[in-house]
Amino acid sequence: MSATVSFDVPSAHGPRAVTLSYRRVGTGEPLLLLHGIGHHRQAWDPVVDILATERDVIAVDLPGFGESPALPDGLAHDLPTLNSTLGALFEKLELGRPHVAGNSLGGLLALELGREKLVRSVTALSPAGFWTQAERRYAFGVLMAMRQAARSMPLPLVERLSTTATGRTVLTSTIYARPSRRSPEAVVAETLALAHAEGFTPTLRAGTSVRFTDDIPGLPVTVAWGTRDRLLVRRQGIRAKRLIPHARLVRLPGCGHVPMNDDPALVARVILDGSR
Repeated sequence: MSATVSFDVPSAHGPRAVTLSYRRVGTGEPLLLLHGIGHHRQAWDPVVDILATERDVIAVDLPGFGESPALPDGLAHDLPTLNSTLGALFEKLELGRPHVAGNSLGGLLALELGREKLVRSVTALSPAGFWTQAERRYAFGVLMAMRQAARSMPLPLVERLSTTATGRTVLTSTIYARPSRRSPEAVVAETLALAHAEGFTPTLRAGTSVRFTDDIPGLPVTVAWGTRDRLLVRRQGIRAKRLIPHARLVRLPGCGHVPMNDDPALVARVILDGSR
């Protein structure tokens, strides 16, 4: 069951009220889950129940995605602001320093939270920010094409395509290696989430100059990459390992850019191992 929480985030013009939607389940040490751009917290549904056997799991809709409204005027959809927003969320929910796992944009945010020492451990699945400029332009071009397709397709067409394995492949094969495993309902929901995401354009614009360049000393870090990632190619994982030498680099065989659906048991094990 989803919930919402509101809190203030500082800005140059004074505090601004931010509201985020989230789902919380399980017991144990807190574990925050962060999705990628254009997605929503339901991207984590295949692994949430597994993680909840050992962790207090908080899956959040980032600002302007899923059920969370965009950031108010005076707050940019950039890394410093999102760091501040998530730090304020930790305080509001009394999480202390949680473990964090993120995918794509969420992986980059997880690493940034680790660099700021706001979390206890980081697991980043195909994180953004380890690209060359050519790789970034390619990824952003693909994302914009996906967004345009989602916005241009009538809902009845999306629903019809989602009922067959071939249709689900058409809709989601860019991010999933095994799109036929995604349920029709989930495919419709995430297509609508991409089409209606208020935060998509400002977040993508803010990412134009983003590259992760720092080590994260003194913190357990896991970086995992799907062998069939078609959006952020897996050689970027090698760059991540060079920048964060002590990080554990994990290969996810047969997984795409959003691996939680492709192999839930493997991804859950990687996250739990990384947070132990």
